[in-house]
Amino acid sequence: MGTQATYTVVGGLAVALYANSLRGDLVHDDIPAIVRNNDVTGQTPLHRLLVDDFWGTPMSDPVSHKSYRPLTTLTFRANYWTTGLQPFWFHLCNVLLHAACCMLFTRLALNVAKLQTRFAFAAGLIFAAHPVHTEAVSGVVGRADVLACLIFLMSFLLYHDEEMGKYNVTASCILAGLAMLAKETGLTVLLVNLIYDLYKSWPHVKRILCDGKRSDEAVKFTRRAAKVLVAMSALLIFRLALLQGSLPKFSAQDNPTAFHPCPHVRLMTFCYLAVFNCWLLFCPTTLSHDWQMGSIPLVTSLGDYRNLATCIFFGCCLLLAYRCFADFEFHKHSPLVLGCLLLVIPFLPAANLIVTVGFVLAERVLYIPSAGAVLLIVYGAQLLYDSGLIKQKSRLKLAFIILLACFSFKTVYRNRDWATRESLIRSGLRALPHNAKMHYNLANYHRDTSRADLAVKHYREALRLWPTYASAHNNLGTLMTRPEDAENHFQSAIQIQPKHVNAHYNLGQVYRKMNRSLQAVEMLERCLRLDASYTPAYLLLAKLQPGTLSGRLLRHVTRLHPNNPDILSHYAEWLHDNQRTEEAIHFYTRAMVLQSSHKEAFSGWVRCLRSKGRSLYLHHMLMRFRSMTYSKTRTRLVPDVDGERFFKSWDLYKQGQVTSQFNHVSHVICHYNLAQVIDQGFGSNSNAKNQQEQHTTSDISMR
Repeated sequence: MGTQATYTVVGGLAVALYANSLRGDLVHDDIPAIVRNNDVTGQTPLHRLLVDDFWGTPMSDPVSHKSYRPLTTLTFRANYWTTGLQPFWFHLCNVLLHAACCMLFTRLALNVAKLQTRFAFAAGLIFAAHPVHTEAVSGVVGRADVLACLIFLMSFLLYHDEEMGKYNVTASCILAGLAMLAKETGLTVLLVNLIYDLYKSWPHVKRILCDGKRSDEAVKFTRRAAKVLVAMSALLIFRLALLQGSLPKFSAQDNPTAFHPCPHVRLMTFCYLAVFNCWLLFCPTTLSHDWQMGSIPLVTSLGDYRNLATCIFFGCCLLLAYRCFADFEFHKHSPLVLGCLLLVIPFLPAANLIVTVGFVLAERVLYIPSAGAVLLIVYGAQLLYDSGLIKQKSRLKLAFIILLACFSFKTVYRNRDWATRESLIRSGLRALPHNAKMHYNLANYHRDTSRADLAVKHYREALRLWPTYASAHNNLGTLMTRPEDAENHFQSAIQIQPKHVNAHYNLGQVYRKMNRSLQAVEMLERCLRLDASYTPAYLLLAKLQPGTLSGRLLRHVTRLHPNNPDILSHYAEWLHDNQRTEEAIHFYTRAMVLQSSHKEAFSGWVRCLRSKGRSLYLHHMLMRFRSMTYSKTRTRLVPDVDGERFFKSWDLYKQGQVTSQFNHVSHVICHYNLAQVIDQGFGSNSNAKNQQEQHTTSDISMR
């Protein structure tokens, strides 16, 4: 098979295996990172991508996740700009990026690792089918890992591939910077490039170190190494500066091992987690989208049988390391050295050795390390094939076919789990039934689908498995019918997590229902001290406060969210109720400009005009609108039920005269002189998230 055909088949297999993921929804971390991210949906200027984290929070904010991936966010924004929030196109982009990674990896195996063509082809096929990639490819947020891997491989090939211009160091370093902007682990390509270059240049370097004999090759290597080290230092300084003097804050439920007080427990558990990650690369039988909390129990004693697996694993690692160092002299096993570098170095940022990470285990971070694992597997098969130890070589081919078939089946089946929110949660619960987070997520799903009894059951199970689960207490409290029970759960959430803003707000709601107004006000004020931009607390306080103080609170909220039509309409209603009709018209009109089909704003606008004695003008505008829609459609439209009831309530028309739906309100607005009522100077530079007052506020799950 020719080289071009090899690349085509590998890319085609990658697309074919993930074709069923194209029908999937946006689920799990896709919601906060894409659907609710103003940087993606274009509600913030483009330059905000350079100062916000991956989730749309300013990097300077103390609560920021500190994950800086503007290049990935830019691709999401491009998706949204071209096709909106249609999941198909987001998934298609991920699949195509994965196919490109598979082809580049095949080129690496063929041109840099120097595997035989048949084995380089096998490596590409296994990488394309590996089930551990499903989270990175089928989960849209996993694009950060896939995109970083794509640029990682391009940087590596520019540095080491002779056909692409060997030792193109400058371009390779630029790509490494772009890989870091896709995901932080992309920066590790510079370290891989440098160490593999040292391996290839070691005979010349050794000669100058041991014998003092200078050679042109050693000088060239020194210059390349200097460029790489300067680029790496500059990028590291830039990345550290982005932390703005603070590290991301995680909790014990995110990474229980990191918060355990005993150093030996942390050491043994972190070592075992490395073993478990490696197991997923070589035998991905159990996969889950979330491994937090008690998914992997802590290793608390030397007698734990898992320590045996750790010892065997690190023993094998030492043997591989010895073999790699020994090969620096002879250069007989370059695929072995390269495979170990790709397996170990990109995994280091997630190993809790350099910084504490916010997860126990995440399959998508294994996307780049899996390239090293595949390279080691295939190179081992090539050595067996060439050694003659296997007399019937067809057995090796059969083993490869079985492995590829198993991986392919597992990948296609796993893609189905990522299709919907429910299927993903249920698959996680099947894999990790003892994980409190899985029960919590399933309870959230039942709550959102109005199955309160099932939600309560799973919230209680989550609390049984993890008694200090503050968010489970909070959400369970929102489902309690007795205020006393709700109060207990909200107080438990606050006791466990004193800065739990939602629990403070919900407790204030409970106190208001129990006519304990002073306690409600106190709780809401505490809520605002924790988060000065928490809009629901302002709205509820406005209800509890009399007169002008209520208006001042609502006015402050409009400054926080000048582009939220619901809030503008709410403030306009207060203005109208307090006989400030002209100001009310101003805010109602602003709301309709932002959302032409906003019913509350339109009805309030009509009420204000009527109260000002402009019924004739109002009648003229609505009749003009009626004639426009009638002449355009040449038929009578079905009236909106709420709209029909609205017009009847004001007696503006006879029964049956209203023939238009409210989603055509923009035709009315365009005939109203907006310039007379909109103050062009009004606005705010606040980018706070739009929030509306709710009965209770629930927590969501986000990595």
